[in-house]
Amino acid sequence: MAETNRRAHLLFQGQQAFTKLPHAIDDLATIFADAGHELALVGGPVRDAFLGLAIHDFDLTTSARPSQTEELLRKWSKTVWDIGRDFGTIGAHKNGLTVEITTYRQDSYEIGSRKPEVDYGDSLEGDLTRRDFTVNAMALRLPAKVLVDPCGGLEDLVDGVLQTPATARQSFDDDPLRIMRAARFTSQLGFDVSEDVMNAMEEMAERLSIVSAERVRAEFERLITAAAPRRGIELMVYTGVADVVIPEVSTLKDTVDEHHRHKDVYEHTLTVLDQAIALEGEGTDDKALGGALESPDLVLRLAALFHDIGKPATRRFEKDGSVTFRAHDVIGARMAAKRMRAMRFDKQTQKDVARLVEMHLRAFGFGENSWTDSAVRRLVRDAGPLLGRLLRLIRADITSQNRRKVHQLQAANDELARRIVEIAEQEELDAIRPDLDGAEIMEILGLKPGREVGEARTYMLELRLDEGPMDHDEAVERLKAWWEGRVK
Repeated sequence: MAETNRRAHLLFQGQQAFTKLPHAIDDLATIFADAGHELALVGGPVRDAFLGLAIHDFDLTTSARPSQTEELLRKWSKTVWDIGRDFGTIGAHKNGLTVEITTYRQDSYEIGSRKPEVDYGDSLEGDLTRRDFTVNAMALRLPAKVLVDPCGGLEDLVDGVLQTPATARQSFDDDPLRIMRAARFTSQLGFDVSEDVMNAMEEMAERLSIVSAERVRAEFERLITAAAPRRGIELMVYTGVADVVIPEVSTLKDTVDEHHRHKDVYEHTLTVLDQAIALEGEGTDDKALGGALESPDLVLRLAALFHDIGKPATRRFEKDGSVTFRAHDVIGARMAAKRMRAMRFDKQTQKDVARLVEMHLRAFGFGENSWTDSAVRRLVRDAGPLLGRLLRLIRADITSQNRRKVHQLQAANDELARRIVEIAEQEELDAIRPDLDGAEIMEILGLKPGREVGEARTYMLELRLDEGPMDHDEAVERLKAWWEGRVK
């Protein structure tokens, strides 16, 4: 009964969405039909319509070849591009609407190739059966708006399961990137994978090595910024896909102490990721957490995932029975940067994530020892624009099963945030700089640009961090005293 109701609900949502398609799409379909070519809305937009999600991407497929598609699109819009021509795709933009139209096709890899070969097809049904998953193998013929579902995608939507139109092994052999897409869709849609898909992921994970790092990274980015990234990561680790893509996370799974002398680092990491996500977006205390943070935040999520990857390499069982992970923050930062370089993340993301991993222990012990204002200023200075993410990561890193300990750590973090806000309001912490700039230093000390000016500026900055702001006359006297002592 529940399944029947869900099916009816999905059909209703789809019907509602399809009746509200932009008129420009109908106009475009008419142009193709008048020229004797088929046109259909396909894949993600059709799936999302049934799921009640907004359609943002208008992916279309056609019987027309690329040159014919381009010619017909120019009748519809003045803005047409053919950057995807090699893959059979032509794009266009009109009145705020962007469309991409791809000729019926089949992707396949030659042995040793990192890019798919493109073969054009002759029918919509044939095109659909070559797609990655049945839920993405549905189309809406235009302009008639007739559903085409040769692989049972709607039923799999009802069941919440990812299956492939052909066998999963054949599908992944045609395009190994579909292995990553399976993991991504579990995070994005909240679906499970079929047993066939799971087995094929496990058997063929190594085949991802023929796919370019950029394409794998793009899928991983979409996974980590989806609604439930934990699901996809768990699937990657379970099937061995993570061994190929993010082996540092797989290794966490193996870092289990059978005597329970330390927490399960893998489970802890997934919990930190969940808790970091919960601190994104609206509804969080923006002021106490260093300012607003949009959701999803790629840098915060990557930092949460990688924050403890240095632990396996640094774990030591001490003679007294304790376990240590000395310098795992520093080593983990290097490992995170190396992995992200291999995955072709941009340099700023690499730098930011590595810095957060390196600093995630900076507030350790704050609740046990009274921090000076100088220590708070230095934390803010060192975190710079990453302060909001760092405060969230520090808070998310509290996963103890001891409620009293959790309460104490959370209270300490609340107090640290309060101190940061308090000092920031007094001293404009986000713009910490010496009380004298370089030009003033050179004038006061009679120096020319060079190393000595840099040393003087560093001294004044350290003074500012230690003692807070001071008036100009005092700053001049302190600089002169330092210089005289240095000269002597």
